[in-house]
Amino acid sequence: MTSPLNVPSPASSSAADERWSPRLWGTLLVLCAAMFLDALDVSMVGVALPSIATDLGLSTATLQWIVSGYILGYGGLLLLGGRAADLLGRRRVFLIALAVFALASLLGGLVDSGPLLIASRFIKGLSAAFTAPAGLSIITTTFKEGPQRNRALSIYTTCAATGFSMGLVLSGLLTELSWRWTMLLPAPIALVALVAGLRMIPHSDREDTRGGYDVPGAVTGTAAMLLLVFTVVQAPEAGWTSARTLLSFLATAILLAAFVTIERRSANPLLRLGVLRSGTQLRAQLGAAAFFGSYVAFQFIATQYMQSLLGWSALQTALAFLPAGVLVALSSTKIGDVVDRFGTPRVIATGFTFLVVAYAIFLQVDLTPRYAAVILPSMLLLGAACALTFPSLNIQATNGVGDDEQGMVSGLLNTSIQVGGAVFLAVVTAVITAGGHEGTAASPQAVLDSFRPGLAVVTAIALAGLLITLTGLRADRRARAPLPSVVVAKSPGTRAEEAEPVGVRD
Repeated sequence: MTSPLNVPSPASSSAADERWSPRLWGTLLVLCAAMFLDALDVSMVGVALPSIATDLGLSTATLQWIVSGYILGYGGLLLLGGRAADLLGRRRVFLIALAVFALASLLGGLVDSGPLLIASRFIKGLSAAFTAPAGLSIITTTFKEGPQRNRALSIYTTCAATGFSMGLVLSGLLTELSWRWTMLLPAPIALVALVAGLRMIPHSDREDTRGGYDVPGAVTGTAAMLLLVFTVVQAPEAGWTSARTLLSFLATAILLAAFVTIERRSANPLLRLGVLRSGTQLRAQLGAAAFFGSYVAFQFIATQYMQSLLGWSALQTALAFLPAGVLVALSSTKIGDVVDRFGTPRVIATGFTFLVVAYAIFLQVDLTPRYAAVILPSMLLLGAACALTFPSLNIQATNGVGDDEQGMVSGLLNTSIQVGGAVFLAVVTAVITAGGHEGTAASPQAVLDSFRPGLAVVTAIALAGLLITLTGLRADRRARAPLPSVVVAKSPGTRAEEAEPVGVRD
């Protein structure tokens, strides 16, 4: 499938790589706005939670579902959202989901009930589960593979990181007025992006669905993801070894086994399992889970440390994270060139190395603020890691994939990101609470001591991601190595021939 925005003429293809048309830029900006909103919404709600609890009279158990409701809708429906983009048309799915996101944002800012607010958050997560894979697949089918797509993806993924960082700052400012503004802000931005998208985004062909939809796969796959995310979110409260948690994990395993069986036999699978036989693809998925999971858990600990132990305000905490976001934003247009020169395995490995070092430095925090010596270096390394790793993982996951499966792969990648975030955050939270130093009676030193094992787990997760990436470096090095050769001896009286290759490299 060739996008109408691509220039098909071989004579002009080189120039097209250098110069994008205004409409091409417009399309990218609309898609970036949607991704920016997804990340913005995730980060803004955290700082507003105390104000929401006071205004609506919510308990802590109810309050957590304002965050978890979004994760549940987002992480649980991503596979379905990605495949729906392939089958129903990427433009159609993206624009409808963006409209739903805007309406849910408006609803969330106007409600006066905790359950209604949680419902609006679930609907927003659900809509993001369709906009994220649809938007990514529009990019990968509009910008041809190579430098052009790498540049577009680096800008696109940088907008996500920038949105996440800006969300922290904006939330600190808006919450001073009212928590409702943190819910309402995405609505007008989504509406502007929707109007622009109607004009800018090219029409995409629907795939041939005469063979039918994979309804059993959609039901079992979506149910498995929803139950998995629900279980890991609830596990710290219910207990990891409680009957409810264990039975939920068992039910998740049964649903996943049923999903795999259905996908192997289906003529039109929701997820073609053969895509995971590629080591490159598998490393991208596992790397994305480790990268985002470690970051979400780190941010949870770092914000608690700054506000609870150092006594910083929400705005001061947000500003402490700001250098990472600024570094990501400034490097957005350059990462594509870096990937073109060095390849995704090397860039991802470098990013994970920065990530491990950043977390290791932050382990040195104590009850005395040490911003210049500890926190700032950690944030700068974290920003460099995000700038290098996140775009490269997206490039690695989508390169070499046919247009008819870009939505599927995009949904799979975003599923890995969200499930990784939910699982690793739950694990790190369990490690922290296992110390038994929660509550007002605990001394500041005891609370800090309970944070350190969590930071160690965060560092270990990032280190695991680095080790996974290094296996890709070895594979890349083998692929680039020259084929072995031998000297073939001839019969007596004749000279040896030139060296010949004796095998074909895999």
